[in-house]
Amino acid sequence: MHWRTGKEIRSLFVDFWISKGSKHCPSFSLIPNDPTLLFTIAGMVPFKPYYLGIEQPDFTRAVTSQKCVRTNDIENVGRTARHHTFFEMLGNFSWGDYFKREAITWAWEFLTDVIGLEPERLYATIYKDDEEAYSVWRNEVGLPNERIYRFDKDENFWFMGNVGPCGPCSEIIYDQGPDFSCGKPTCAVGCSCDRYLEIWNLVFTQFDLQEDGSLKPLPKKNIDTGMGLERLTSVVQRVRTDFETDLFKPLIDHACSMTGVTYGASRSDDLAVRVIADHVRSVAFMIADGILPSNEGRGYVLRRLIRRAARYGKLLGLDRPFLLDFLPDVLQLMADPYRELVDNRPMIEQIVAMEEKRFGKTLQQGTELIDQEISSLKGQRGHELSGAVAFELYDTYGFPLELTKEICAENDVDIDEKGFQEEMEKQRERARASSKQISSEMKGDVYSLIAADIGLTAFEGYTLSEQETEVQALIKDGQQIHTLSAGERGEVVLKATPFYAERGGQIGDQGFLIAPGMKAHVLDTTVQTANLIVHSVSVLEGALSKGAIVKASVNKERRDAIRRNHTATHLLHEALSRVLGNHVRQAGSLVNEHFLRFDFTHFEQLSREQIDEVEEIVNKRILDNIPLEFLESSLEEARTMGAKALFDEKYGDVVRVVRIPDFSMELCGGLHVDATGDIGLFKIVREEGIGAGTRRITAITGMEALKKYQQNFKVLDSLSNMLALTDSSLLVERIDGMQNDIRNLTRKIEELQLNNLAATMDTSVRSEKYPDGTTLSTGSFKNVPIDMLRELGDRIKAKTKKVVIVLFTKTGEGSIQLIAMADNEAVAGGIHSGKIVREAAGILGGGGGGKPSMAQAGGKNPEKIAEAIDAVKSLVKKQLEA
Repeated sequence: MHWRTGKEIRSLFVDFWISKGSKHCPSFSLIPNDPTLLFTIAGMVPFKPYYLGIEQPDFTRAVTSQKCVRTNDIENVGRTARHHTFFEMLGNFSWGDYFKREAITWAWEFLTDVIGLEPERLYATIYKDDEEAYSVWRNEVGLPNERIYRFDKDENFWFMGNVGPCGPCSEIIYDQGPDFSCGKPTCAVGCSCDRYLEIWNLVFTQFDLQEDGSLKPLPKKNIDTGMGLERLTSVVQRVRTDFETDLFKPLIDHACSMTGVTYGASRSDDLAVRVIADHVRSVAFMIADGILPSNEGRGYVLRRLIRRAARYGKLLGLDRPFLLDFLPDVLQLMADPYRELVDNRPMIEQIVAMEEKRFGKTLQQGTELIDQEISSLKGQRGHELSGAVAFELYDTYGFPLELTKEICAENDVDIDEKGFQEEMEKQRERARASSKQISSEMKGDVYSLIAADIGLTAFEGYTLSEQETEVQALIKDGQQIHTLSAGERGEVVLKATPFYAERGGQIGDQGFLIAPGMKAHVLDTTVQTANLIVHSVSVLEGALSKGAIVKASVNKERRDAIRRNHTATHLLHEALSRVLGNHVRQAGSLVNEHFLRFDFTHFEQLSREQIDEVEEIVNKRILDNIPLEFLESSLEEARTMGAKALFDEKYGDVVRVVRIPDFSMELCGGLHVDATGDIGLFKIVREEGIGAGTRRITAITGMEALKKYQQNFKVLDSLSNMLALTDSSLLVERIDGMQNDIRNLTRKIEELQLNNLAATMDTSVRSEKYPDGTTLSTGSFKNVPIDMLRELGDRIKAKTKKVVIVLFTKTGEGSIQLIAMADNEAVAGGIHSGKIVREAAGILGGGGGGKPSMAQAGGKNPEKIAEAIDAVKSLVKKQLEA
C-alpha cells in the first residue's frame, strides 16, 4: 500500500466511481433541504427525496465527497482518534440501477486495486439473514467464511425512520494489527477498540418498512454507501489517529508552534490542540455555507464551536484572538476542491474576528458571575458551587470545567460535579434529538404523485406574461379532483405557465385563468414538492375542469413592480460590496410589488454617509439605463466568470446568470427589468440589525420611491411653517436647541423631585439595626420612578455603612416595583439582594432578581407591601445568621 495524501484519496474515489458510470455531484451545502436536520450529517442527505420516491433523479448513479457536520458527540472530539465535528463522507449511490453485487465487488476493487489495502486484512459484516450479500462476498470476492461476520438488526440493518425505505447493510472492516488492539482475549471484529476498524458501510435499501413492522419489497432497489475520508486516510498513511493525517497535521503543528507545546507529551495539551484543529475546519466551512452566529439552531452551534476553540486556546496560554491565524492553513488544505472557502474568505475573517472579540467580553462576564457566586457562598459559609452554575459558566460563558475548578480551588470551594454532569447530559440529549441519524418527516404527497405522473410544468414567464395552456391537475384539501366550481378555492397545475412561482425571495405572480364561461383568480404561485409549480386559485365564474384549455394571464402591473425591486436588489448587493467591503454576502431577501428587503453580512450599523453612497451608486446605474444580459451556463463556468451565488439556493447543473455589464453578475432564476432605467428611482427607507453579523435594508423603487420623496417634502414644509422657518435646512438646528431646553428643564424637575423625596426620608424610610451592626432601611412610596428610588438608595448608602435598602413604589393601579441594594460590607456579611427581592416579589404576586449588591422586581398586590416588608426583615436576619 502506497502512502497517499487525503486529497489524492478523495480524487481517486471520485474518479473510480465516474469510471463505473456515476455522475459526480460536487459537495452539497452543510445546510440541508430538510427541516428535520440542522446540518448535512451524511452523504445521502441531499438525495433523500430520491430514496423516498418524492423526486425522480435525472441520473441513476452518483458519487460525492460530501461535507458533513455532526455535534451530538462534541465532548469526545479530541479525546478519541476518530470523533470530529466536520468531516468528509465519500459515498456512491444508485437508484434502481446497480445493486449488491456491483456495490460489493466494486468496493473491493477500489480498496484493494486502487488504494492498495491488503486483502488478507479485510473483513466483512452482513445482516444475519442476507444470503445474497454473503454469496457475493464468499463466491465472487472470494473472502474466506471466517472473515465474514453476521450481525443482527442493531448492527447491520439500516432504517430511515419508523416507516419508509430501509434495508440490510454490509460493513467493510480493516485489521490495523495487534498494535491497535485493546489486548483483550475477546478482541475481534465488533470490538470497540481500533484494531478492527470499520472503514466503509454499504447500505442496500430494498424494503419499505410498514406501520405494522412488516417489510415490503421496494419496486426499485437502491444503494447508499458512506466512508469517512479522514478514517480511510489514517489507514492509508499508517497513523494511529485521524489527527495525525495530512488533513489535520498542518493545523496541529501550527497550534503546537503557536502555544509552545509538544504534541504527544501531555494528554491535556493534545486534547486542546486537537479541538482547535477540528473546530477551525468546521467554523470555516459553516460560515462559507452561509451560517452566521446566533443564539439558536445552526448559528448557536457555530458560536459554540468558535468559543470552544477559543477557550481551549486560552487554556494553552493564548490570551489574544488567534483563530484567524489558522485560516491560511485551512485554505491550503481544503480550498481545492472547496472553492467556497476562498470566495467567502473576507466574510469568514470578519465573523471569526467579531465572535472572538465578543467571547473575550463574555469571559469577563463569566468571571464576574463566578466571583459573585463564590462571594455569596463565603457569606453564607457554603463550600460547594452548584452544578447548575458550573454548567451555566460552561455553556453560556465558555468556561471549561477545568477552569471553573481552578478558580474554585483557589477560593477553597468545591464543585457539584454530579450536578454539572446531569446538566451536560440534558444538553447532549437535546443535541442528539437535533442530530438523529437520518429521520425525516418527508413523505410522498399529492404533488410528488402528480409530478411523477405528468412531469414538471414548463415555465414560460421569462418571455411571456400571457399564454394558452392546459389544466393538467386540480387539487383541493390535499386530494386530486376533476372540477372546481364558482366560489371554490383550490390548486391548479398547468402544462405550461407564464406565472412565476415564489422562490429566491421573489414572491409568486398573481393574475387570472380565463376560458369561455369561466374565470378564476390566481391568488399565488408556489413551488411544491418535486419542484412542481402550483397555482392557488379562487373560481369567480363557471367551473374549472381538468383538461380544460385556459388563457393564463399574469397581473403585469404588479409583476413590473416586482421586477423593478428584484433588479434593484442586484444593484444594491454590488453597491454594498463596493462601499462596505468584499465580506458582504446576501443572507436573505424578500421582493414584492411594494418594497424590497435585503439581508446581508456586515458587523456594524451603516453610517448616514455610507447609506448615501450606496444610494448614489445604485441611482447612477439606473440613470445609465444599462441593458441586462441573461445567459445559461454550468455552475462551475458561472463561478469562474465571477457570478455571485446565494447561500440558501440549491443550484442545478445548468444555472441562469443575470449580468449588469461592467457592474454585477449573479446566479438568479427570478424576473428582472430589461434595462436598469426601468427601475426609475431607488430609495433606502430603513437599515437595521437583525442578528449578530447580519444587517437588513428595506428599500423602495419606482412610483413608491417618488411617493416617499413627496411625503418627506410635505413633512419638511409643515414643520418649517410650524416653527416659522423659511429655510427647512435650519430645522435640525432649531429642533436640537429645543431638545436641549427640554433636557435641562427635565433635569431640574427631577432634581427638585429627588430633593423633595429626600426631605421626607425621615418619615418615609424606616431603619433598624441587627446585632452584627447591619442596618436595614425600608420604605414605601407612590408614583416614584424606579430610577429615582435608586438615587434615593445611593443617598442612604452614602450616609450609612453596612446597610441593606429595600424600597417599594406603587407605580399604577395594582402595579408595584421594588429595588434592593446592599453595600460591600453587607454583601460580605451574607446579604444577597437578588434573593431578597425574589421572596418579596413572590408575596406581591410577581417576580424578579439580580446580583447580591443590586436587584429589582415587580408585583401586582399592593395591599401586601407590609407583609413583604416583614418577610424582608426575617430574610435579612437569616442571611446574616447563615
